[in-house]
Amino acid sequence: MENDAATLYCPNENCQAPNPLTHNFCQRCSTPLPKRFLWAVTDGMSLGEKGDILDDRYLVINKSILLDTKPGFLPQTPDPEKLQAIRPYLRLISYRLHIPQVYGVLPIFDGQQEQEILLLEKSPIKITDIAALSEVDLCSEFTSAWRDATSMRQLNWLWQIAHLWQPLVSEGVGSSLLNSHLLRVEGSLVRLLEFPSQDAALPNLSELGEFWQQLLPGAKPAIAEFVGEICRCLIDQEIKAPEQLIRVLDKGLAELGQTQSPKITIATKSDTGPSRQRNEDACYPQSGSIISKPPHTSALTIVCDGIGGHEGGNVASNLAIETIQHQVQELTKVPHDHIDPILLLEDLQRAAAVANDKISQRNDSESRQGRQRMGTTLVMALPVGHEIYIAHVGDSRAYWITPYGCYQVTLDDDVASREVRLGYAIYRDAVQQGASGSLVQALGMSPSSSLHPSAERFILDEDCIFLLCSDGLSDFDRVEQYWDTEILPLLQAKTDIASITDRLIEIANTVNGHDNVTVALVHYQVQYSEPETKLAEVSPELFNIPTVTNSLSQTLQVKPESFSYNQKTQVMPDTAPSKRSQVPLQLVILSVLVLLGGFFGYLLRQGGFLKGKVPDSPTITSTNPPVTVTPPPPVASDRPEIIQAKSEISFSTTTSPPKAVLVPAGSILRIEQPGIEQTNPKSWIYLRVCSLGAEEGTLSTNPSNPLSTPIAKKPLAKHGDVVRMQLANFNSLQNTSISTPTPEGINQCLASNTAVTSGEKPSIESNPTLVPENRVPPSR
Repeated sequence: MENDAATLYCPNENCQAPNPLTHNFCQRCSTPLPKRFLWAVTDGMSLGEKGDILDDRYLVINKSILLDTKPGFLPQTPDPEKLQAIRPYLRLISYRLHIPQVYGVLPIFDGQQEQEILLLEKSPIKITDIAALSEVDLCSEFTSAWRDATSMRQLNWLWQIAHLWQPLVSEGVGSSLLNSHLLRVEGSLVRLLEFPSQDAALPNLSELGEFWQQLLPGAKPAIAEFVGEICRCLIDQEIKAPEQLIRVLDKGLAELGQTQSPKITIATKSDTGPSRQRNEDACYPQSGSIISKPPHTSALTIVCDGIGGHEGGNVASNLAIETIQHQVQELTKVPHDHIDPILLLEDLQRAAAVANDKISQRNDSESRQGRQRMGTTLVMALPVGHEIYIAHVGDSRAYWITPYGCYQVTLDDDVASREVRLGYAIYRDAVQQGASGSLVQALGMSPSSSLHPSAERFILDEDCIFLLCSDGLSDFDRVEQYWDTEILPLLQAKTDIASITDRLIEIANTVNGHDNVTVALVHYQVQYSEPETKLAEVSPELFNIPTVTNSLSQTLQVKPESFSYNQKTQVMPDTAPSKRSQVPLQLVILSVLVLLGGFFGYLLRQGGFLKGKVPDSPTITSTNPPVTVTPPPPVASDRPEIIQAKSEISFSTTTSPPKAVLVPAGSILRIEQPGIEQTNPKSWIYLRVCSLGAEEGTLSTNPSNPLSTPIAKKPLAKHGDVVRMQLANFNSLQNTSISTPTPEGINQCLASNTAVTSGEKPSIESNPTLVPENRVPPSR
């Protein structure tokens, strides 16, 4: 499309020159010209004709697709009173690989009154010719693209939907995964166009099975029976939880993954930059390396960005890499096709925790205080078979580059991102606030009990590149501006990986230039052929989700003298288990002791002797005194600290292994962590049962509550019990199944045994100890 009347204005506030739409750089100052294509949520309303300019800035491209011709100016933000309507987009920002984000609103006058049209960025919009804007349209619908996909990709798409199911249902927008118009695909990625109005009745897995059943005629022969059996199990409610569904799909993907022949090439480079005297970044493999490996655990790649200036930022970075590399080496002893992916994710988080405590203990042993304390950010990638695992702390980033786009797969641990996750502001507003780029967590600043590393895994079924980098490159959106001209040619075999790393360092130093810079490229190449045999049948054993217990071989132990721990990655059982199992006598005795200890612990809890919450993961021990961190300012929350159940609710116990219990309607519970931050939907919230409501015989199942099940299947909680639930699930009950109790109920709860508050997550922006010197807040 050519539009001579429309121009794209330079985002440089000192320039703002108009440019033709076909230009990629400003013809006056050479600033990159971002082309931000937006999806307008119109509910069928016409915005205008192709080529019209709306609100003096938005060019109508095609139907509800707009181009912001003034990207240097902030868009109009939604009315604060209407923030509740867009909250699912905000709270689900951690899933932005699949979910569009709020850009702003477009004021429209329909002849009677002005209304705001929601504008979404990073929507599934396909741009065939970005230079001439000749072809811009939506990506293909999931159902229409299904027939042409390989077996691996078909299962990959179902796997992604299964992962999205619980978080979307928790936010009341799960029905979007059952809508063929809203569900789109972009290469190997499942993308959502928009969210519908929040669901009046939460969808269930049976409906998902019915939706997938429509896909069976187009399923590839190798997986048709496998997918059909999954649909039947969903419809018949044999698969009752998303975790069970994911486990079944993982089994199928593991079989298909054996038909792939991948190759990994890794290149790293680190540079001090033009404005620093020393390099506080570090990487693994060491800077300047170019390595080709099979996609196993030896292909680990790490980037760290030190905090603490000349007092130790570089020490912390290298200490983190040395520790994590040593921890992950233990995983190479397990064949990749025998690794349980869920436990591997936990192992990577624990490896970060070990590094965190090693740096923290080093700070303590050297009596480092305030800005003298050293720390570091972390981002690492671990290709294993047909998957890649990404773990992350801080604001060093990972990007996923495919032939279809560049996707940031990590979310910065900074103040702005936290405000969005809490649903308080859209991202473009949050980054304008003071200290928005300050970190809320980094390695080494406090004990790992207050650290929350993120870890994710991605299925790889095509050639792609993962870029890990420090903020010396990622600041000011440099990756988004240059990926297609500098990195994409590697996928097109037009350049080599060494030239790209050199070029990225050059861009960081000349266009940014304010910091050290480190880049690591992981080039994943795959050859795939359709399997000739069909997948194995769905085994009912896969429906049993294994419970991770704190056994001796699984407990994370940090020893100051060695800083090693016993790997917790478990080997998945072979299809033909050994007929004879030899169990050492010592293990039998140890098991009996563990069971007796758990029994006596249960008795103590029932007697009210144990007041604190039981941690959901092993506590990292340390012989050094803990680091004192000033807690962050209280985060405003509309969640009460004492609640009453409006209908029966299912929780899990804090015993090992945990068990599901029901809290009847009318029960009063007290949150054991007052003021807990709601930043991680996968973290746990602990509550103590102050009083019980209905008696056991009066309980009934609430069909609108997905967390409620018939009383015959779960026992009742007891008075004084401490129970838990993931934050995402608990937040979904806010307006449906919980309420504020009467003053009498509150007094009764307060009069019961005293709550023990857990430690708060450290906040770098509120503690000078954690503020990196000369850290430039990034421009998003």
